Amino acid sequence: MPALVLEGGTFRPLFSCGVMDALLDSGVEFPYVVGVSAGISDATSYIAKQKGRDLEIIKRFRHDKRYVGFRNIFTDKSIFGRKFIYETIPRELVLFDNDTFYSNPAQLVVGITNAKTGEMEYIDKKDPVNGHILLQATCALPVIFPPIIYNGKQYYDGGLVDSIPAKKAMKDGHEKMLIVLTRTKDYVKTESSAYKIAAAVLKKKYPKVAERLLTRHIRYNKEVEFCNQLEREGKAVILRPSAETQIESLEKDIAKIERVYQYGYDLAMENMDKIKALFD
Repeated sequence: MPALVLEGGTFRPLFSCGVMDALLDSGVEFPYVVGVSAGISDATSYIAKQKGRDLEIIKRFRHDKRYVGFRNIFTDKSIFGRKFIYETIPRELVLFDNDTFYSNPAQLVVGITNAKTGEMEYIDKKDPVNGHILLQATCALPVIFPPIIYNGKQYYDGGLVDSIPAKKAMKDGHEKMLIVLTRTKDYVKTESSAYKIAAAVLKKKYPKVAERLLTRHIRYNKEVEFCNQLEREGKAVILRPSAETQIESLEKDIAKIERVYQYGYDLAMENMDKIKALFD
């Protein structure tokens, strides 16, 4: 059976939400979903079959200081309001359908980076006790987030090591896949000055993570090329935002966010026959 592979990117995966909502409307249920950061976090709504949930959250709370704002640093050690996002919203404001989520037999595999070893670890998200902690860990980009403690160990964003875990899906026996990227086709990641600064900050306490930050662009470009090769071989369908709809990681313009979501939805619908053929 095929896999659904998801890239992260903070708010950029609203494109992916459009894709996944198109899958829901078309009755396409992937038995295996793997990803990192916001990509896999948003996929929880897909597994719970809650169309439009992630878009609703962004539209309602993007400009709410409880969601993202510098005052959260004093309460959550992050510019993101972790308790508000991972507890208050799903439990009180935009309810998460736990019953459907846990009854869905699909695997949801989350990639996280061990802060001490710098190695990637993959965990099944369906942990009813610590699942929200796991989602925090996969979104914990250094400096913006503190390391997140999960099962007694410290973790950072899985995208530091494996931004597009297509090889993980293949290793787990899924030869065909739908790969949803959040960058345009011509995007090439370059060495980042922000990552250099973050690496300098983390070097003493988390040297392995610092190393991963400095070499992330090299791994990322290789991962994209691997995905492109799978597509050329007929083993993958790749969906990406267009240059006209691409948004920033911390996009503030709700109209742009809605536009990239709709583009993802429409693009998936245009390619639905190809997507369904992955199941043949």
